[in-house]
Amino acid sequence: MSIAAERIVVQATAADKQAIADKAKRLAIPVSELMRRGAFAYQAEEHEAELAALAEAAEAAATRAGAAIDDAIAFIEASNARIAAMEAEAAQKRGR
Repeated sequence: MSIAAERIVVQATAADKQAIADKAKRLAIPVSELMRRGAFAYQAEEHEAELAALAEAAEAAATRAGAAIDDAIAFIEASNARIAAMEAEAAQKRGR
């Protein structure tokens, strides 16, 4: 059996601390053993695929939004050009 030689301080709310202590008690192990097991059991790779999918979805949404903005700007510019042409035509008719 190895003897603990290092200490790791973990910040937790009072409620979280109590829940962790209660769980350790139910499992009949010290809190430190529960924390070690939890730390070693955690696998970030399990969530990497989900995060990658979310990032891809966000990128696709941003691309669609950018394209929609570009379309709206083009529509507005074309509309402004039509309005300017109609105003010029109306001014020319008034000037005759």
